[in-house]
Amino acid sequence: MPVGAKLERKNAYMAKLVNLVESTPRALIVDLDHVGSFQMQQIRLALRGKCTVLCGKNTMIRTALRKRIEALLAEDENADVSKYQNLTASVNLNIGFIFCHEDDSLETARDAITKYVVPAAARSGAIAPKDVVIPAGPSGLEPSQTSFFQALNIGTKIVKGAIEITADCKVVVANEKVSLSAQALLAKLNIKPFEYGMRVISCFQDGQVFDAAVLDMDDAVMVSKFLNGVSNVAAFSREIGIPTEAALPHMMTKAFKNIVSACVELDFDAGEKVQEIKDILADPEKLAAMQAAAAAPAAAGGAAPAAAAAAAPVEEEEEDMDFDLFC
Repeated sequence: MPVGAKLERKNAYMAKLVNLVESTPRALIVDLDHVGSFQMQQIRLALRGKCTVLCGKNTMIRTALRKRIEALLAEDENADVSKYQNLTASVNLNIGFIFCHEDDSLETARDAITKYVVPAAARSGAIAPKDVVIPAGPSGLEPSQTSFFQALNIGTKIVKGAIEITADCKVVVANEKVSLSAQALLAKLNIKPFEYGMRVISCFQDGQVFDAAVLDMDDAVMVSKFLNGVSNVAAFSREIGIPTEAALPHMMTKAFKNIVSACVELDFDAGEKVQEIKDILADPEKLAAMQAAAAAPAAAGGAAPAAAAAAAPVEEEEEDMDFDLFC
């Protein structure tokens, strides 16, 4: 067990972690694989005063959080410890925390993470983060190096005493291990295909841990999801026959369509709007003329004749109703 100065450093780290979890409104959980010490230093300097970067062993992080849970439950059996439990469950693999002290520091942290990345060569046995394609054209290698291309089944030819690749060839596949032949060939071509840096895995806010993809949602996505929910509510309301505010426009349109279909079938005069629809049904050429008159102002730059202006409301009403007889 740690003693002396080592124990003091360990206890100070645990106290700092718990204090940041309780006092910071949000934090980013980042993947630290392939991140060098110089990159960490650059990110810390960029975020100084706005965010706190905290890394450590997973066992120590879990121990600190579990001790805090035990302490809170000892004080009050009904204490809410869900945020510590959620955070403990997300401590896996090689991770670190970026605690954001200000409301706008979350975007600052993400910008710094994106900025400080370094190019890296392919290493045998490592999992490739993306596909690597060698383009067709001169390689700059001597004909004696053809064995590397043959090992990867890459078509080549000799042009002016140098190897030339005949077609684009994928030598590394994303999420698969880099082979030794691919590593040797990319090194000879002086290609560094990968970029390594911090990667945001998830976000911790208000006691909940959610995926990093949520951070990329903008207003357009939120509006689209809201409208989709309203549409589902309206459809469900119409199916079970219970009126709601979302389903009311559809109910009124359906009722009007039923009235129009009944008036047309019984040849009953029920008003100006119904008469307009009956006239269109009686003379299909009138509908074509109305459509042509409505399209003419748009083609002419907005100068609309009086007939087209009078016909426009009829066309708009018909389109909004999605008119269909006897439905």
